[in-house]
Amino acid sequence: MTSTTGDRSTASIEEALRGLAVAAPPTLVGDTLVILGLADDYAPIETAIGPMWVAWNGRGVSTISGTGEASAFEAEFRAALHRPIRRVATLPTRLARVIERRLAGDRRAHVPVDLRGRTAFERAVLDKTSEIPRGEVRPYGWIAAEIGHPAAVRAVGTALAKNPIPLVIPCHRVVRTDGHIGRYSLGGPENKHSLLTWEGADPDRLEALAVSGIRFVGSNTTRVVCHPTCRHARRIVDAHRVPFRSLGDAEARGYRPCRSCRPVRMAA
Repeated sequence: MTSTTGDRSTASIEEALRGLAVAAPPTLVGDTLVILGLADDYAPIETAIGPMWVAWNGRGVSTISGTGEASAFEAEFRAALHRPIRRVATLPTRLARVIERRLAGDRRAHVPVDLRGRTAFERAVLDKTSEIPRGEVRPYGWIAAEIGHPAAVRAVGTALAKNPIPLVIPCHRVVRTDGHIGRYSLGGPENKHSLLTWEGADPDRLEALAVSGIRFVGSNTTRVVCHPTCRHARRIVDAHRVPFRSLGDAEARGYRPCRSCRPVRMAA
């Protein structure tokens, strides 16, 4: 008698629990994979050089690409990162805001990035590139020197050519060691020219300086020598502006390197 009563109670409880059951949201599995970084979401954004696809997961932004069609972008992503990817309508609000601030030049806007699969050298190159202020450029040789590999100029170029998150990691602000603005993986040199113009770096002037062999400029009042786009160099009036073909020339005439843009010796 006691056993039969117990069985009925258990059945009643199970029936009650079944009544409380709620179906899992259809996106639960996908959302969980994205949070864990085992899959990515992606959505379009507008930029100064047109629409781009942005992919992200719980670790941060993993890819920015200008590949046109969504299907082509998905194929490109899967081939590169070997993870599932799912299109959504928009970026999460907070992520969209920090990306917008970052692209506008606010270096305090922290955009989390997912650089899994990159070597320590590649990460060092990309991290250093992220430090270049909006409206300024640095040569490949500067990146190589700053990360402690001054002879690895070509490897720096290779690492930047594979930058998975252009715009957020502003590889368009890195130019050839001879001063010419050079190539750009996100749509070619025309897009690089457009981005530098949008940021106020005046790429036409940079090309003119490169043609004339000018790599640095100094002030004959402060005796400081800078990269031409350094914010301090821009304040030098024409009457006090002194052009230099190399840092060695400047130092031989009593100029010291700017502590902000930190010019380094490079081959002309």
